[in-house]
This record gives sequence, C-alpha cells and structure tokens, in this order.
Amino acid sequence: MAGLELTSIRSPRVKSARRLAKRSFRQQDRRFLAEGPQAVREALALEGGLVELYTTADAAGRHAELIAAAEKAGVPVLRVSGEVMAELAQTVTPQGLLAVCAFLDVPLGTALRAPDGDGGGPRLVTVLSHVRDPGNAGTVLRASDAAGADAVIFTDASVDPYNGKCVRASAGSLFHLPVVTGPRYDTLIPALKDAGLTVLAADGAGEHTLDDLADEGALSRPTAWVFGNEAWGLPEEVRALADDVVRVPIHGKAESLNLATAAAVCLYASARAQRRVR
Repeated sequence: MAGLELTSIRSPRVKSARRLAKRSFRQQDRRFLAEGPQAVREALALEGGLVELYTTADAAGRHAELIAAAEKAGVPVLRVSGEVMAELAQTVTPQGLLAVCAFLDVPLGTALRAPDGDGGGPRLVTVLSHVRDPGNAGTVLRASDAAGADAVIFTDASVDPYNGKCVRASAGSLFHLPVVTGPRYDTLIPALKDAGLTVLAADGAGEHTLDDLADEGALSRPTAWVFGNEAWGLPEEVRALADDVVRVPIHGKAESLNLATAAAVCLYASARAQRRVR
C-alpha cells in the first residue's frame, strides 16, 4: 500500500477516479466504481477485473486480507483520508473501500453462445428494454443471477449497468454473468430467436398469463424474457416482435407488481420448468 495518505480531492489519481461517477467518462475509460468489500472480492475473482483500490486506514485494518490479496495481484492500493473517500463514494455512509473496475460487458454474439460449451445454447436470458431506474435494473440483474440466467442484456434505451446505484443493487451479480449493453431491439430480438430462444415480453396487458404458459409446458423451452419501463411498460414495437406477450396474474387485490418483483416471478417460473425437464 502506498505509504502516503491522499488527503486532497485535487490529487490527479483521485480526480481520475472521481470522474467515473459520470457515464461519459465511464464509457471513455471503460472503467467504473464499485464500493464495499463484497465488490472488491468479486472484482478480484476476475482476472483484470480490479484496476485500482482506494481505502481508508480504518477499512484497511478491517479488511486486511482483501488489501493483501489486491497487492499480491499487483493492483495499486491507495490510502485516502475519510474526507477524500466521502467525495469518491456514492453512498451516504461509505464503507471505506472503493474499487475502480474494468468494464465487464461482452458482445451479443458471445453472450448467446452455448454456456460452458455444452452445445445446447443459452436457456434463460433477461432483456431490459427501456428500463431507466438503476435500482430496479440492478435488482433484476441480481434476480437473473439467482435464477441461473445465462446473460442479461441492456438495450440501447436502458440505464447504464455501471451506474453506481445499479452496481450496488446487483449485490455482486454484475460480476457473475455475461452482460451485454447497447443493442437495439430491432436487431436484438431476431438474434435471440436465431439462438433458439423463445422471446416472451412481460406486460400487464398480455393476452396470456404466466400460469397459462406453465400449464401448457411452454416455460420449459429456452427463453428470453423482455422486461420494460417501470412506468409505461414495453413499446408496441417490442411487443410485436416477441413470440408472446405474457402477464403475471394478480390473484389478490394489488393493482400490479413492480418491475423487479415481476421479473423475479417470471425468471423463477422458467428456471423451475427448465430444471424439471433436464
């Protein structure tokens, strides 16, 4: 660890990291910020994933094993004052560890290849279309990881997966599975179908319910679920290109489900159906 403590936000190293709070600079540098020991641990597990590590003296004492692992991996570890960490961090109460990480996204073609070389192609893919809320997007990414999805795709009209709030809401899942950014739905959906995936658009106005598809055995097929904007759902163009438009049935008196909850229900329904036929 560097012996001197950085105490000024005007330090070139600090300024370089601090600017990654803005999407334009993240894209330019192809780096993003991730806070906390879990993020550092996940980034360290990926070769080249952790580029630089900032820590307060207090956090370095609490997480000595992570500091040692980062130094062993040749990652620059910089000690900063609490004031500098407060400027770098994007949370009200910083945990004292902040990682500069390399972008993780992969090309669409890579994400749609057979997972683990099993020759069968992807079986469960999540698509976020026009999703703007980073907290929702990160939570859907986390649910996708938990359900065993093979990839998560953020269309060109969706939030940046490297947004700080999205990174935190993913709870480490951003580091676990292939993420694709930027494809347009008019080229994306044909690519999903070419990969052998049935494209299901989740929408509250869908003609068929999730229960209908489960009863018919349709959820056991390789599937790409498309989830839309929190407020106005999916564009008509996306609905038209999908193989089916599906709604989650409301059995009680709730008006609707929020995006992340609906996504978790759909993804787990597919995951369960697919595992029953393996």
